[in-house]
Amino acid sequence: MSDTRKGYYYSSTDEWVKIDEDIATIGISDYAQHHLGDIVFVEMKDKGVNQKKGEVLTTIESVKSASDIYSPLTGTILEMNEKLEEDSGIINKSPYDEGWIAKIKIQNKEEINSLMDEQKYQAYRKE
Repeated sequence: MSDTRKGYYYSSTDEWVKIDEDIATIGISDYAQHHLGDIVFVEMKDKGVNQKKGEVLTTIESVKSASDIYSPLTGTILEMNEKLEEDSGIINKSPYDEGWIAKIKIQNKEEINSLMDEQKYQAYRKE
């Protein structure tokens, strides 16, 4: 993944965040989807649920295993990507675009400072 993703932030647990004012779109990195293998199910959560940073946002099941996906920021779920209910494999094909998982309204923008930018994330993943 040599193309730089401007405005994307990453957690050490391989979630990405794209921020648009006070809305964060969350998904999993290409690295994460590659290591999970073919994704077959994504658990949907209800709108309005409050998520704390580090809490389980959803669970993804792949042909290999089930993995918890953590919320990289504190906020309220505005939307889950309903396309994933019919075709969760979208995450494998397009983890940064069509394969986003959730959108939340950010409650504490200071938490963004604890995330990595693309360069730091790439370096982290090479270790």
